[in-house]
Amino acid sequence: MKSGNDDQRMLTVQDSVETSVSPAADDVKKYSAQQREALPGEPQCIECGRYGEYICDETDDDICSLECKQKLLLKIKEPKLPTSLKLPPIRLPISDECFYVRDGNEKGKPDSHSLTPNQMESIRLKFEIIVKGTCVPPPVLSFSHCNLPQKLLQNIESAGYEIPTPVQMQAIPAALKGQSLLVSAETGSGKTASYLIPTISFCANFRKEEKKPLVMVLTPTRELSIQVEEQAKILGKGLPFKTALVVGGDAMPKQIHRIQGGVEMIVGTPGRLIDLLTKYDIELDTVSILVIDEVDCMLQRGFREQVMQIYRALSQPQVLLYSATVPVEVEKMGRSLAKEMNVITVGKLNKPNQAVKQVAIWVESKRKKQKLFDIFSSSQHFKPPVIVFVGSRLGADLLSEGISVATGLKALAIHGEKSMKERREILNSFLLGEVEVIVATGILGRGIDLLHVRQVIVFDMPNSIKEYVHQIGRASRMGVEGNSIVFVNEENKKLFPELIGILKASGAVIPWEISNSRYLAMAAPKDNRDNRKRKPVW
Repeated sequence: MKSGNDDQRMLTVQDSVETSVSPAADDVKKYSAQQREALPGEPQCIECGRYGEYICDETDDDICSLECKQKLLLKIKEPKLPTSLKLPPIRLPISDECFYVRDGNEKGKPDSHSLTPNQMESIRLKFEIIVKGTCVPPPVLSFSHCNLPQKLLQNIESAGYEIPTPVQMQAIPAALKGQSLLVSAETGSGKTASYLIPTISFCANFRKEEKKPLVMVLTPTRELSIQVEEQAKILGKGLPFKTALVVGGDAMPKQIHRIQGGVEMIVGTPGRLIDLLTKYDIELDTVSILVIDEVDCMLQRGFREQVMQIYRALSQPQVLLYSATVPVEVEKMGRSLAKEMNVITVGKLNKPNQAVKQVAIWVESKRKKQKLFDIFSSSQHFKPPVIVFVGSRLGADLLSEGISVATGLKALAIHGEKSMKERREILNSFLLGEVEVIVATGILGRGIDLLHVRQVIVFDMPNSIKEYVHQIGRASRMGVEGNSIVFVNEENKKLFPELIGILKASGAVIPWEISNSRYLAMAAPKDNRDNRKRKPVW
């Protein structure tokens, strides 16, 4: 960051973000969480996308804080990983509790496969893992390094997990250690398994006398809850581990009977869980871990008070927050739920999955249906199975019928007004290949693992870029390449500045109508990069 005083000392890349700055720089943001979101037309931080209030003195890039400057410079000077990832086992001193991995009971055991500080830093740099907090354990390179139950390791292998993904490398050992976490990683990166594996391990090792739940997982949609519970059953098979699914659309007495029969994990949506808590006597005093998946969505859809109501019914649990996008409000919420909240970021915050090839097409509203039919009629552009995202439930029904009539393809609609039975049958038909196209509202835009989907068409642009990032993320899971097509026109003018940034970052072509739109000039701030006053840093 540039300073007007040549005599002021420049911090090197090795200097900690915690280092105190000169009096002239007291108001400089230390952490990205302290920075506000960028307004349309304002410069964005090259690392996290927040307001680029400063300019890095070494690269001339826009950055939001000292933290993001450090990330940027570390990447530039990134050391290479050792050619072999088979690292020698290194035992840490018994007193170094910061690097212990919790075994699911009370006290942890030293991890015999811990990395040296240099190896740990190399791994994190290589996989773009950023940690913020105290005593965050080193990443692991194998599930066998986590002191997991042998049966759980077998289930992990049977489920097709060969090696941990980057988010799993760092989040699993930290969660096993009992730390409260705010974890951000791109869509399709393996976040669900990164919290299920440590929570199932905890349940399997916990010796309880009462039939009360130990873990609660909250998600914003029924579909995501169903998927999480199904994956938990697969990973927990053969272990002392039972689950209960608590969502609307299923009979409440059946759900109560399941919980009262004794389960280790409850998976559900906040609304139905509150119904159960208010109508039935359910004891949650043994719940030791609370997981909130897609936590940013919980805030956007008005779930915050429901989540807090559930949290207040628990007894100071370990809190695990997960999402692909983390606005400042989410970090504030995390700090309110846990006194010590460690933050783990994998990849770039609030950016689309780089494995998704984006194509933006300018299409007037009255021409969108025909353009969609043209794509479905082209063997070059149609890559089934496909999810088409629309903005309304009625629109989903009408468009799915139109696709079937105009193209002969089997298309079905899925949205919140359909019963749980219908939604399950539609998803099963889609996963089995019996249906080539699903037309969906935003309920499929969050967390759902539709592993074989390789194409997403955003027919109706959502109201926020963050929701767009989640939707196109359905086209790639675990780094497998996919493609997305988005229809845009003047109705989406408020999103043009952010959309341009997203498209540029992925190397996508920006439609002429967007890059030359008069709305860009109207949205731009009065001060530009050259004449806006930047705060001196050091």
